[in-house]
Amino acid sequence: MAPAVAAELLRLRGSIDNMDAALIHLLAERFKITQQVGHLKAAYGLPPADPAREARQIERLRSLATEAKLDPEFAEKFLTFVVSEVVRHHETLQRSTELSPAGVTPATTGSDSPAD
Repeated sequence: MAPAVAAELLRLRGSIDNMDAALIHLLAERFKITQQVGHLKAAYGLPPADPAREARQIERLRSLATEAKLDPEFAEKFLTFVVSEVVRHHETLQRSTELSPAGVTPATTGSDSPAD
């Protein structure tokens, strides 16, 4: 491989690595917030999933993906995967709240729907 090509490949891969790190940090922050949503839902006996909200989010992200020149099918699959993980976490929180004699108090929790 020519040195100029190797240098350009290294530069591009460095940018990809930086973006991957940013994505991981963004996902971590998103999951911290959705955990709060799960605690709130568990405290108030709300269902772990909100299909209407999820449908609105999918529509919104498909539109954003199209505007950004990203495959909307990919965006939907990605969101569906993330939401399924969030719902799984919310279900776990609900089960642990049901098993807890003291339950979860609203003052110590905060949460929203999976697509948030």
